[in-house]
Amino acid sequence: MKYAFPDNFWWGSASSALQTEGAREGETTWDYWFAREPNRFHNGVGPQHTSTFYQNWKTDIQLLKQLNHNSFRTSISWARLIPDGIGEVNPEAVDFYNQVIDELNEQGITPFITLFHFDMPMAMQELGGWENRDVVDAYARYAQICFELFGDRVLHWFTFNEPIVPVEGGYLYDFHYPNVVDFRRAATVAYHTVLAHAKAVQAYRAGHYAGEIGIVLNLTPSYPRSQNPADVKAAHIADLMFNRSFLDPVLRGEYPADLVALLKSYDQLPACKPEDGFLIAEGKIDLLGVNYYQPRRVKCRDSAVNPQAPFMPEWFFDNYEMPGRKMNPYRGWEIYEPGIYDILVNLRDNYGNPRCFISENGMGVENEQRFIENGQINDHYRIEFIFEHLTWLHKGISEGCNCLGYHMWTFIDNWSWCNAYKNRYGFIQLDLETQMRTIKKSGEWFAATALNNSFEKE
Repeated sequence: MKYAFPDNFWWGSASSALQTEGAREGETTWDYWFAREPNRFHNGVGPQHTSTFYQNWKTDIQLLKQLNHNSFRTSISWARLIPDGIGEVNPEAVDFYNQVIDELNEQGITPFITLFHFDMPMAMQELGGWENRDVVDAYARYAQICFELFGDRVLHWFTFNEPIVPVEGGYLYDFHYPNVVDFRRAATVAYHTVLAHAKAVQAYRAGHYAGEIGIVLNLTPSYPRSQNPADVKAAHIADLMFNRSFLDPVLRGEYPADLVALLKSYDQLPACKPEDGFLIAEGKIDLLGVNYYQPRRVKCRDSAVNPQAPFMPEWFFDNYEMPGRKMNPYRGWEIYEPGIYDILVNLRDNYGNPRCFISENGMGVENEQRFIENGQINDHYRIEFIFEHLTWLHKGISEGCNCLGYHMWTFIDNWSWCNAYKNRYGFIQLDLETQMRTIKKSGEWFAATALNNSFEKE
């Protein structure tokens, strides 16, 4: 059977500035944290050890071309462009991003540009990061500068990548700096991120640029253990906190009433200003990027909450390990391909079928050198992973879901936050010692699929 995709479907991959560029200019929270706690990073490898895109952008874009990408998402580093977050623009950064954008366009690869991908300038974090409304204003200025510098050639902008992750990592579960565990502060960070997003959208609309603006959200469908009302309620609350806390503001221009009521009843709401509602309503997007890796399976709690423990999302649910689930053992994540379809159907049925695309989907595997055959990594498991997800994606599109493309994480093995290089995700193998790039079997498979705008299933 042949699975053909719509004309002008976006085939490509995604990456980020901090994880690929190297040659750091302007300290980020990651540079600061690594300097102080290198033990928190796999094998003590920090953000200075990236895939050297800053030096190799031209040859890397040639490799993108070789993989038949017609689009590619990366980010601009706020700390590179404006090292202190609020002051002078770094002309070397402008030159670099101009060269990258121009080369992508020249090669027929449409640039998709994210403004913030976890890399807060340390100077801004010292002011309180997203807890401080002054930082929200500084971000809005940074966004406007990017639009003015590059908006004539970049037609697809994204304000944030996975904005829930710095909330979870930095303010709930201690896997991002500043390693705070405090729900109300987490709620403030999330709320101010939505305000920052809306201000950037406002600036983009005011500039009458030719393109479109959106956001990239990692959506993790919440599946209840059973249809027991207690399990269903637990899944609903998980969905409110981890998906709808960003999905509803950017698509509907308002927060879910039951999320607001829940946080209010526990005195966890962030401080709001009367004019915030109008601003959030103006942050509605043109295009939604969907990052999908794994489902969230939940059940009602089996035990009472310790009233002395910090208020956490887990007051309302427990994680549920479904028997017989398929796992990626290296990342510890469940592989559930129909989730990608369920996300698209939810967007179609409950959010007016917005223009969207899969902006990340991927499989990280440890020690891929085991699979080298004739000098090339035979990552058949990754081909199967993409193949199965694309099959469900195709089903969603055939049923009227407005999905315009599929971007894989990632183009080349890159540095990945605290995991560093533990798991490899790329279409292209990176030799850390020599920086040599070698296309994996999955890269060849993807290149053929993109070229044909289709794939065959026996």
